[in-house]
Amino acid sequence: MDAAELQAISDTLMRIVTPDMTPKQLLKAARKEHPNASKKDIARAAFFSIIANADQDDGKAKNLQAFAIAERVDDGS
Repeated sequence: MDAAELQAISDTLMRIVTPDMTPKQLLKAARKEHPNASKKDIARAAFFSIIANADQDDGKAKNLQAFAIAERVDDGS
């Protein structure tokens, strides 16, 4: 995945994430717009989003952090 794809998925995640969204719902919603993205790609984009946007929306950043950590643990990486 190149930087442009990472940024595109990151932008999507910031737009679609809500405080009550589960990791599974977030993954499904992200894949609607990025069908070729793997779980690992979406988790990386979530970490990128956290870093890039933490100061803008704390609630979204926390939800993305929970998702990213859950996906990294499930992946075994």
